[in-house]
Amino acid sequence: MTGLKGRLTPYLLILPGGLWLTAFFAIPLIFMASVSLMTGNLIDGFTQTWHWQNYTDAIGTYGDKIVRSLWYGLLATAACIALAYPAAYWIAFKGGRHKSTWLFLLLLPFFVSFVLRTISWKLVLTDNGPVLGPLKSWGLLPDGFHVLDSGFAVVSGLTYNFLPFMILPIYVALERIDYRVIEAAYDLYAGRFEAFRRVVLPLSLPGVFAGVIMTFVPVTSDYVNASVLGGPGNTMIGNVIQSEYFTQSNYHTASALSFALMALLLAGIFAYARALGTKDVLEAAAR
Repeated sequence: MTGLKGRLTPYLLILPGGLWLTAFFAIPLIFMASVSLMTGNLIDGFTQTWHWQNYTDAIGTYGDKIVRSLWYGLLATAACIALAYPAAYWIAFKGGRHKSTWLFLLLLPFFVSFVLRTISWKLVLTDNGPVLGPLKSWGLLPDGFHVLDSGFAVVSGLTYNFLPFMILPIYVALERIDYRVIEAAYDLYAGRFEAFRRVVLPLSLPGVFAGVIMTFVPVTSDYVNASVLGGPGNTMIGNVIQSEYFTQSNYHTASALSFALMALLLAGIFAYARALGTKDVLEAAAR
């Protein structure tokens, strides 16, 4: 009896989480997959006809929005890495006993609603706001210069809103590095850059790997920043899916677009993992 109980314990521990994921992820996903192959409309109803043409029609119609979303996602993710790595490095190695304080200050703005933070970013970037207004009054920028309703504004908002998703995993990876390993590199006549390139960066790759996945997926799927900060020429695929679901009631088109985006993101993640070297990342994480 004891042996049976011991064998069942791991499964009993994961049972609540498994039931939760089944109820709120697996079942809705299966239902959405079924809807993506239906035909019909909201008035006459939808019928399961296994209409695979929904996918080709949706991708053919909104392919440019998908490409734009992937491009904005790549730019925002790259910007997050450029901003997050130095910040995480400084906190991990120079923060001293105030590391928790610095992390708290970084996360403090994110206790505010996502939408409110995006609207505040719009107020910052507005034509006569606290940034562009003084620059225009000083003659450093022309009066017609604007940032809102542009791809730059959307990518800036995405970078700002998802920056913690990159900082935290990189910080955790850097925090795990034994500083004696870096000192050993110095003892072997490595300079600061060489020690960083050969020791710190490889050991921090698991954090970068996790940060890219945690950032790229939600950034590419986001629609709030494009709605608030962008214009008609900056529509992302998330805006299209939101409109097809809640405005046009084209549930089959929205579902097909959702699965197409999911497939592209999964393919991108697997390609990224293969290029980075998943085995090397896992070996570095295990050290």
